[in-house]
This record gives sequence, C-alpha cells and structure tokens, in this order.
Amino acid sequence: MSAVDVVVAERRLTRRSRFGPERGAWLLFLPAMLPILVFSVWPLLQGIALGFTNATAARNATVEFTGVENYVELAGYELFWNSFGIGLIWAFSVTIIQFFASLSLALLLNANLWGQGIARTLALIPWAMPPVIIAIMWRLMLHPTYGAVNGGLGAVGLPDSINWLGQASTALPAAIVVGVWAGMPQTTITLLAGLQGVNAELHEAAQIDGAGTWQRFFSVTLPALRPVIIAITTLDFINNFNSFALVYVLTAGAWGTMLPMLFAYNEAFRYGNFGLASAMGNVIVIVIAIFLFFYLRSQARGREA
Repeated sequence: MSAVDVVVAERRLTRRSRFGPERGAWLLFLPAMLPILVFSVWPLLQGIALGFTNATAARNATVEFTGVENYVELAGYELFWNSFGIGLIWAFSVTIIQFFASLSLALLLNANLWGQGIARTLALIPWAMPPVIIAIMWRLMLHPTYGAVNGGLGAVGLPDSINWLGQASTALPAAIVVGVWAGMPQTTITLLAGLQGVNAELHEAAQIDGAGTWQRFFSVTLPALRPVIIAITTLDFINNFNSFALVYVLTAGAWGTMLPMLFAYNEAFRYGNFGLASAMGNVIVIVIAIFLFFYLRSQARGREA
C-alpha cells in the first residue's frame, strides 16, 4: 500500500469517527424531538404569529397582518390588566401558602412516626386526581346549602350559610385554598426528597455543639434545602399562574377570580377575537419566560457554587 493510500484511509477513518456517532445520535434524538416540535413548538409559533393578526371566529373572515395593533389595544385594556393583577395575587398566594404547608407536612412525614407509610400515601391522593374532579369535589364541599364546610361551621355554632364561591369577598380566598390543597402533594414530595438528602452528620455535629431543634433547622436544614426550595417554588409559581381548569370549574372567573388564562380563553372562544386572545397569550408567555430565566440563572449559579 502506497503512502497516498494510507493517508486517504486515515482521512476516511477520521471523517467516520467525526461524523458517524453524531449522525447516529441525531437519528436517536429525532423521534423524541418530533412530538415536542409538532405538539409544543409548532402551536407556540402559530400562537405567536396569530397575535399579530386580526383573526376572528367570523365565517369566511380574511386574516390580515396588523403588526402591533393588538398589543397597542392591550396596553389600554384595563380589564385584562385587572385579570393580570388577580393572576399575580392568586399565583403568589397559592405558591407561598403551599410552600409553608408542604414544608410542614414534609417535616412531619420525615420524622420517624407511627403510620408514616400510610401518611405518605394519603398525602399523594390530590396528586392522583384531575383538576376538574378536584374542583367539582370542592364545589360540593363549599356549597352554601348542603356543603360539608358550612355543615362543619354550623356544628360549632358559626355562620353556616356562607356562599363561598358566589360572592366577591370569599370567592378568591376559597379558590386559593383549593389551589393550595391541589398542589401540595408535588411540593411536599419534592421537599421530602430534599430533607432525606440532608447529611445526618451535619445535624449530629450541630447537636453536639449545643444547637437546639430550631437552630439546627435554620442553620442546617434550610441551607441544604435552598436549591430544592428555589426550584419547586419557581415551578409552582409558573404552574399556578397558568392555572385554568381548577378556577374555571370553581367559579368560571366570576366574583373576582378572572385569571389571565381565563380572560384569554373568553376573548377567544366566547367573543371570537382570536388575534387579540393570542396577543394576551403572548404576554403571558413573556411573563413566564422571565420567571424561567431567573430560575435557570439561579440553577446555574447553584451548580457553579
């Protein structure tokens, strides 16, 4: 074999080693990416594009590009921004209350108590229920006439005819309670996993140094849980801000519970303004993207540390 043939053979082997595995990896990667592209990325791009048009539900209507006209209209759409404020109140309230309730439950489930396995199983029940079923169940429990909540209040001598989901003063707080109950299992299990990953030797060392229960909690447990807390609260906030089915079945957005997703839904499917509704959805996506940016940045900083 000549020197030229050897050089050519080496180049072929180099090309195969350089491009062969990558091509094989892409072939394995594409089947997994295809559903994401078709069912997530493509609809998202379609929705973004629709926000710059005058699309409506009218029959034989001509869809025209209108630029930022929908967004100019949104800037002065007071009802939409009111719903945005309600959505922020809802998301922050549910996320904060859910975190403290879940942390308390996770600490309890992490203790060596009798019936721990049964308690953990019961804590997962809301997670196994669809949001629509949860909302229907709570609608029955909060019914002003035969609901279990008013029945319990009446049994202890308190007012028992409160229309929890039918008046502005109680509808949003009641919906927040339902949202907290529905989302607690996921947060609880995540925090419980974080608690079980805390090094027991750190607790033992702190106890030897004379630290009490609360001192060990604030100096050992919380710092160790910080990455988990940041991750789960950020994801919970995004999930709560996107909430639709739960509140829709509970109140349909009435009595001060009109969340942004409900508002955009009504604009599209009740009033037929698809272009304006898509612009609302784009604004919601931007807000979620901002929170995702801070979440990913905090995760990157945590890995660097």
